[in-house]
Amino acid sequence: MSAPNTNKYSVILPTYNEKKNLPIITYLLAKHFEANKLNWEIVIVDDNSPDGTQTVAKQLIELYGPEHIQLKPRAGKLGLGTAYVHGLKSVTGNFVIIMDADFSHHPSAIPQFIAKQKSKDFDIVTGTRYAGDGGVYGWDLKRKLISRGANFLASTVLRPNVSDLTGSFRLYKKEALQQIIEATKSKGYVFQMEMMVRARSLGFTIGEVPISFVDRLYGESKLGGDEIIGYLKGVWTLFTTV
Repeated sequence: MSAPNTNKYSVILPTYNEKKNLPIITYLLAKHFEANKLNWEIVIVDDNSPDGTQTVAKQLIELYGPEHIQLKPRAGKLGLGTAYVHGLKSVTGNFVIIMDADFSHHPSAIPQFIAKQKSKDFDIVTGTRYAGDGGVYGWDLKRKLISRGANFLASTVLRPNVSDLTGSFRLYKKEALQQIIEATKSKGYVFQMEMMVRARSLGFTIGEVPISFVDRLYGESKLGGDEIIGYLKGVWTLFTTV
């Protein structure tokens, strides 16, 4: 007989105006966790969405139970990095999954992340759009070139040996995530990249799983010229400090 799985997987889901997406992503997460007989919870970190996201989150707590869904609101848009810090305070699992609530990342990949983590007891498993059969869907050529270029630049300069530095679909051991976040200083688009660079410098092991990234179903994409400039500054800062 195989030993029971005592691990618990906590998803930190930062939200801002995700009223339409939240019920569907929650349903899919629950479906894949239950199908694989996994212990799970979702920590929704909402940045005071004006569209009623929190009302939907409260309905989901009633539907799935407080043992599976937590709502941890904040006063406003305070950045992705601090959303993870805020969510981490409430996490009860020993593994933490970070992902977007807008269907850029499909929950069906999570069992592969978990299998990969177990295969070599990785501290981190990150989804990659740029290896194996991973890919990007719904982006125009300009957006694809910017993302590819950003990853190529950072990989060449920083050498963290990860094929997708700017992705935000990852599985962490909770203690690893806590240590990495404490060491990470960036905000915005550079945050995910710095997390990987810090992870390598702290000696954490990283596995990769090819994923399909699909641009948002509902709502506005968040990447503009300011983010690109910020990204370039971030690469330089990391190159000179880590």
